[in-house]
Amino acid sequence: MGWKWTRTPTSRDLPVGIQQRVEIIKVLYRRADILILDEPTAVLTPQEVEGLFKIIGTLIKSGKSIIFITHKLKEVLAVADDITVLRLGKVVGSIDPKEATTEKLASMMVGRDVSLVVEKNPAKSGEPVLVVENLFVRDERQHMTVQGVSFEVRKGEVLGVAGVQGNGQTELVYALTGLLPLESGTIRLLNEPIRHTAPREILERGVAHIPEDRQRHGLILTFPLHDNLVLCTYYKVPFARGISLQEKPIFSNAEELVKQFDVRTPNIYVNVGTLSGGNQQKVIVAREFSRPIELLIASQPTRGLDVGSIEYIHQQIIKKRDEGTGVLVVSSELDEILALSDRIAVMYKGQIMDILDADKASKEQLGLLMAGVQLSDKQKTK
Repeated sequence: MGWKWTRTPTSRDLPVGIQQRVEIIKVLYRRADILILDEPTAVLTPQEVEGLFKIIGTLIKSGKSIIFITHKLKEVLAVADDITVLRLGKVVGSIDPKEATTEKLASMMVGRDVSLVVEKNPAKSGEPVLVVENLFVRDERQHMTVQGVSFEVRKGEVLGVAGVQGNGQTELVYALTGLLPLESGTIRLLNEPIRHTAPREILERGVAHIPEDRQRHGLILTFPLHDNLVLCTYYKVPFARGISLQEKPIFSNAEELVKQFDVRTPNIYVNVGTLSGGNQQKVIVAREFSRPIELLIASQPTRGLDVGSIEYIHQQIIKKRDEGTGVLVVSSELDEILALSDRIAVMYKGQIMDILDADKASKEQLGLLMAGVQLSDKQKTK
């Protein structure tokens, strides 16, 4: 009789919500009285968030102190007994959750009134600009992370892709923008196939890309602001003549875009790496939106940004949609997906579980799909 070897399960084999409980148990085992939770819901489904809040309530009743750090205003109102707001590294005030609202907290965080509602008219969708059929993609470690994905993005609509981070969304975007090769399947942009196509050629065919990692794929941090604003077009007239860059048009382009997109910078000559995260994101948006585009791919477009910058980025995305651009938004923030999308595709383990109309979708439905639970007909009609 031969021996059968089986691998001992590790914490990485557990669902993310359970992994988080293991981390809390580890801290409690060390008899800690104060727990610091830094953005603890970033990779959880809505159902897992509810479970975490129940655990926090139990810990508080047992005498533990919790420091809950988050930019999600609804969550801090739901879980906190006292709220302190930081802006630019300084405390700007504290408030009782019973007296607080999301609007008041947003105003304290930014220093001005902020609209938390994305105002948009119903989509006027047209013909497809992007068609993906039975797409398979491997990640950089050669794991098959996108498995048979099919969808389309139409002119004048926002298709949101929801899902817990790490379910193939990153590799999907990399494949669409030429950063990863296709294993199999087809991608068609304006009826023309994309396969073994360089990122520059994809951009020249009318694709704008707001990358998930703005510092790795969106900017050259050691380059000045004015050069980052022409990264997609520096070799074209008027920014170049042959192999010579033309400083005057590059500088005037930067001055115009900084003003138009409200980039807060001392001047256009500073290295873009010295700007805040929100202003770095605005630089990318300004560059990508300042050229003719047919398709906008925005991956985690507001990750790590303050509510003021989030408001601005959302307005710009909807403006592009209303101009007739097809928009694909990939985000792990359900509020963002629901606010921006006209249709919502939910990814789980590299596959699309379902595509729902945004005006009929609920957080509960999306949360179940994000956890890999197929909706019944009854659940779809709730």
